[in-house]
Amino acid sequence: MARIPRLTVYQTIRQVPLVPVFYHPDADVCAGVLAACYRAGVRAFEFTNRGDFAHERFADLSRLCASDYPDMVLGAGTILDAPTAALYLQLGANFIVGPTFSPEVATLCNRRKVAYLPGCATLTEITTAHESGVEIVKVFPGDVLGTTFIKSLQGPLPFASAMVTGGVEPNRESLTKWFGAGVVAVGIGSQLFPKAVLADRAFDKIETTVHDVVRIIAELSSR
Repeated sequence: MARIPRLTVYQTIRQVPLVPVFYHPDADVCAGVLAACYRAGVRAFEFTNRGDFAHERFADLSRLCASDYPDMVLGAGTILDAPTAALYLQLGANFIVGPTFSPEVATLCNRRKVAYLPGCATLTEITTAHESGVEIVKVFPGDVLGTTFIKSLQGPLPFASAMVTGGVEPNRESLTKWFGAGVVAVGIGSQLFPKAVLADRAFDKIETTVHDVVRIIAELSSR
C-alpha cells in the first residue's frame, strides 16, 4: 500500500515540479536511474507499465525507495484500467498516472486515498476528472495540445492544475514556455534518459541533466 499520504504527494510534486517518466527491463539500470534522479533533487518519479513484468521492476524500486529514499514519491504510469492500478497499489504505488481518464481507476484511487493523475485533452475530460476527485490532471499529449491549450484553461477553469507530459524538452526555452503558460509540473521521459547513456550506464550524466532541469525550474518558480 502507499507509504505517502495523498496530500503529501501533491505537495511534493508542486515543490519539485519535475516528474521523470521512465521504464527499463533491467533492474540495475532502474535502480541506477532512480538514484541519479534522487541525487539530482527529484522527489516524484513515474515508472511506466510498458513492458512484460514491468510490475516486478516497480516492486524492486518500491522496496528501494522504502529503504534508501523514504521521501521519494514513486508512482506507476501508463495505467489504463482498475485491475492494473490495483496491482501497482499493492506494490506500493504512491500515485497512479494514465494516458486517459478512467472512472474505475478514479474510484479505486479514491477508495485507497491515492493520488490519480489521468491524461486529459479537453475541458470536458478535465471537469469530469475534477468531479471524480482528481487534483492534478495530466495534459497529454503536450506536443499536440501545446502551451496555448494550457493558457486557455485559465479563463473557464482558473482552478485547474495541470502537469504536462509529451513535448517538454529539458532546456530553459521549453521549460519557460510551459511554466509560463501555467502548468504546475512537467513530466519528461526519454529526453532525460538517452538510449546511449543508459547502455553505458552513465548515471552521472543523467544526474547532471536532471539537476540542470530541477535548477532551471526552481529559478523560473522564484520569479
